[in-house]
Amino acid sequence: MQIRYALVDAFTERPPGGSPVAIVPHAETLDEPTMRRIAGELNQVATTFILPPKNDFADWRLRSFTTTGHEVFGVGHNSLGAWWWLAKSGDLMLDEGRNHFMQEIGGELLPVEVRCQHSQPVTVALTHMSPVYGAVCEDLPKLADALGVEDEDIMLSLPAQVVSTGVAHLLVPVIDREIVTKAQPDPQQLKRLLQEVDGEGCYLYCLDDSELPSSVAHARFFNPAQGIVEEAATATAAVPLAGFMLRYGIAGNRKTLFIEQGYEMKRPCVLEVEIEDDVLRLAGRAITVMEGTLHI
Repeated sequence: MQIRYALVDAFTERPPGGSPVAIVPHAETLDEPTMRRIAGELNQVATTFILPPKNDFADWRLRSFTTTGHEVFGVGHNSLGAWWWLAKSGDLMLDEGRNHFMQEIGGELLPVEVRCQHSQPVTVALTHMSPVYGAVCEDLPKLADALGVEDEDIMLSLPAQVVSTGVAHLLVPVIDREIVTKAQPDPQQLKRLLQEVDGEGCYLYCLDDSELPSSVAHARFFNPAQGIVEEAATATAAVPLAGFMLRYGIAGNRKTLFIEQGYEMKRPCVLEVEIEDDVLRLAGRAITVMEGTLHI
């Protein structure tokens, strides 16, 4: 069997950079075990398969798997990369300005907006579900030990809390960027702690000393439960962090929040979260850096 695929770098305009995702278009002939095998072979944090929708109100259905075969359901670089590829490949009917679509992912229907200028896509905006606030991690010494930082490095004025806009992640505030950079998580300890608070991954962040003046936070993401040592851009954590910042009055009156990630991996990304009333949208660009055929 010959499988067409593409490698897309999300949240960047210049390769190599951003957060890479493998895209397998027109995957309706593939069963789930084959999808998992392909994801393992392509060996990316996420491989997204583009499928016909099951729901009549959707335009496309997406399924994403990690390299270890875990299916992920959030709307992040896995989704942004797929819609960017669809927009650039000609599989979408696009007009000048804002084009509206519906994606089916993890049983949910979520709006997608592809914005075009001069007949070319310039931004993809993905609507997330409203934030759901979960458990607060009260054992900060245990949390610090799992992250490889000191007890006093964790900020006390904000809770370390699980927040979800589709996927539940533990958001952990620390006092400055130096702490974010030096963190060395213990995968097994962190995995056990995340299970205790019903969080999938951990988003470690600080609110000052960002690389870019426009950024409101500098972050790193770890997900030992899914076999992800670290990820360059995690929209399913950045969007919950934006909602968290709104809830605690940190965002002020901003209509757009920029959260930077991936700098420690030498793959800098800036995740843009748009705020419109109670709706949070992830907005970004991407670039296709490779296309090929997989023989299985």
